[in-house]
Amino acid sequence: MNIISIRKNPDFTDIAIKYFQQSWKSVLPIIYEDCITHSINARNSLPQWYLLEKDNEIIGCAGLITNDFISRGDLYPWINALFIDEKHRGNAYGSLLIEYAKKDAKEAGFEYLYLCTEHVGYYEKYRFKYIGQGYHPWGEESRIYELEIK
Repeated sequence: MNIISIRKNPDFTDIAIKYFQQSWKSVLPIIYEDCITHSINARNSLPQWYLLEKDNEIIGCAGLITNDFISRGDLYPWINALFIDEKHRGNAYGSLLIEYAKKDAKEAGFEYLYLCTEHVGYYEKYRFKYIGQGYHPWGEESRIYELEIK
């Protein structure tokens, strides 16, 4: 297993853009292209984008960003777009991406990590705690979770 930071490995930019676009078809493709491309030389520690590689195959992805299109702009950074290919689910591979993002967040001086989701039960396995609801610009709401970084 190998986690590839796009910022540290910009030669993976095009691969990352394509993988995120294929994994999250509900998001306009230009969003990931623009976000990932501009993250390479960002002035700050955020955003970060990651790929998960197993046996020379990309099987997952995640981001570490300042806001996940949610009303709680006071909270950051956010893990977003966590995805593991269906045939590789059930192996806790998502936790590898979470741990890598957690390490980057801690190195950047953050004490907490956040995420928003409709899933109940998955993130709690990784010590995330539900802290309330948040609201998206398109009229939906999501559960907000917090993880203290130690």
